[in-house]
Amino acid sequence: MSATLPFRDINVHASSTYYAFSSPSSPNAPTLVIDRPSGDLRLNDGKLTGGHRVSSISGILGIVKLRLDSYVIAITKSQPMGRIKGHQIYKVISTEFMPLRERQLTDPDEQTYLTYLKASIKSGPMYFSYSFDLTNSYQRQAQCDPNQPLWQRADDRFFWNRFVCNSLIDFREGKASGRMSAGPQPAVDAYILPVMYGMMNITGTSVKGNPLSFVLITRRSRYRAGTRYMSRGIDEQGHVSNFNETEQMVIINDSGSTGLTSLTGDQSIAKSNPVGGKETQVLSYVQTRGSVPVFWAEVNNLHYVPTLQIRSAESAKEAASRHFDEQIRLYGENYLVNLVNQKGREVRVKNAYEEVTSLLQSSPSEKQEGSSRMNETINVIESGDKRGWYDRLHYVYFDFHNETKGLKWHRAQLLLDQLKDGLVAGGYFHGIDRPSGGIDVRRQQTAVVRTNCMDCLDRTNVVQSMLGRWTLTRQLIDLGVLKSGESAQDDQAFESLFRNVWADNADVVSRSYSGTGALKTDFTRTGNRTRAGALQDMNSSITRYVRNNFSDGPRQDGFDLFLGTYQPDGAPIESGQQFVDRRPLLVQAVPYLLGFCVFLVVISLSTTRVRDSTVWPLRVFTLLSTGVAGWSGRFMWTYGSLYVNWPKLNTPQWAIEAYEDTLNKVRKDPVVGRFVGGGKGDARLGTLEEGKKRRE
Repeated sequence: MSATLPFRDINVHASSTYYAFSSPSSPNAPTLVIDRPSGDLRLNDGKLTGGHRVSSISGILGIVKLRLDSYVIAITKSQPMGRIKGHQIYKVISTEFMPLRERQLTDPDEQTYLTYLKASIKSGPMYFSYSFDLTNSYQRQAQCDPNQPLWQRADDRFFWNRFVCNSLIDFREGKASGRMSAGPQPAVDAYILPVMYGMMNITGTSVKGNPLSFVLITRRSRYRAGTRYMSRGIDEQGHVSNFNETEQMVIINDSGSTGLTSLTGDQSIAKSNPVGGKETQVLSYVQTRGSVPVFWAEVNNLHYVPTLQIRSAESAKEAASRHFDEQIRLYGENYLVNLVNQKGREVRVKNAYEEVTSLLQSSPSEKQEGSSRMNETINVIESGDKRGWYDRLHYVYFDFHNETKGLKWHRAQLLLDQLKDGLVAGGYFHGIDRPSGGIDVRRQQTAVVRTNCMDCLDRTNVVQSMLGRWTLTRQLIDLGVLKSGESAQDDQAFESLFRNVWADNADVVSRSYSGTGALKTDFTRTGNRTRAGALQDMNSSITRYVRNNFSDGPRQDGFDLFLGTYQPDGAPIESGQQFVDRRPLLVQAVPYLLGFCVFLVVISLSTTRVRDSTVWPLRVFTLLSTGVAGWSGRFMWTYGSLYVNWPKLNTPQWAIEAYEDTLNKVRKDPVVGRFVGGGKGDARLGTLEEGKKRRE
């Protein structure tokens, strides 16, 4: 029995009472019907009459229920990105929200929800395939049951649209509450399309004249997903912020994906002889990244460097154990590479990570390994008792900034020297396609390197690309493509491709988290630091500051709506609006006062004075405006937490505390405190949670 795959073509018919979805290439398949406005799902064996064809879509992203209505999210346009072993991969380009109500009800919150959802989907790089499981690494795919539908095989962490597919999945499994629910409905499998969020690059290329397909996939976890300063550390369930799994694949003799374009300019791909026989071979290497697994946050206050808050390692022990339980179960041995600074503000994050790792391990002992030839210091935490579950955690600290200052990134090789034994022991995945179907697994990856810095962006990507290059060289030597002592880096055309693909990966991961591309990618791409690259980094840093303070709140709300961490209730129209600014009027007025005074000062200084006119009134007015502008700017800078655009749906507890503490300080201000008033200044931020003591 072959697995049911998602339909590649779906026609949408609409009427005032239903939406009908059918596949013209599968005329015998049942039609999926969504009743309007109830949202009840049913299957119809025959063609429905009365509806008119609306459009042809690439797939159904899901169904989302908001405050007043539910919406079918259809993928209206997709772009082919290449093939993996003959399986076409697509990128979501555009979507359409199809309301179940024929006559729309207007409500400010509903429109804001829709705006945030559409912006989140539009900005998110999402990929899918009708026949290839993008959510699972190739090693996990080899262990899956190929007879299962694609959505059932999907890794729950990377099934990005899992929440909005809940209605379809519940109906398929017979759990729907609608009147037409009648047990499991396997025919719905073809309408459920798993989508992955992250980065995808597929390139046909060659190394030393040997053709291969080079694939890099980064999968972003849907758990604790968010933006840079709005989502840090770990939650009670053991999910960490900005968790990504990156898989680097090399496919040899990929005859099913003919037509791949070489980005290296190599023209010998089609002419070269197969490597290692005619079988299609897949070599895969997986790495992970994720925020430091303790309770910590960086609280925005309009200053360039936010306030760092860290709770005790002891309080995070249970959550960290849940996190590493999953990591060990999925990946085996975990090499925890920590790249934060060992001086300044970041040292507290380093210490907390080391403390929670020590708490987890049985009989831990700490030692320092120093190199006699260089001045680096690498801390290694190992356990004396190798029988413990958490002794599969191997903590390695590397002071990346100190060791590579002056753009001496080649010194990251010092870290590689410390990891080589673990990399060799952990290995990589190697599978060969059987002629009769299935995969002949020759070797498996039994360890993973989990890398982090403060943001898990720039430093992390440099180290991951270094490990990817080293493992790729090892794979090609094992295959006989390279001789012992040679490196994939020796092929300049391929090295240029490799650098650019990993730099693209850095940009995608950084943009989804921080709002801008990664820093220093000019060096990553070319090996040289350029003036244009420095200017671009300055622009990215300024953009990050603006986005992190003034636009990441709505972005976080968009993530929370799509992923289901916030679900709008059925509150009456115009009641309890969540996006109304309830700050004290004086606090709201200060930015407008600042802007108005600056405008007046500019006008007064740029206006031509009439001959023999009186000057002193204008000068007094200008000085007064300058003084008010200075006071307004100082007020905003001093009480910056009041002007950060916090998430409105799931406001973090530390943000609530920062807001309330700052508002209390304003109330005590000798000049304006009397105009602010007492009581709660912002009802939408809720009440403070008791008992959460953080050490600063």
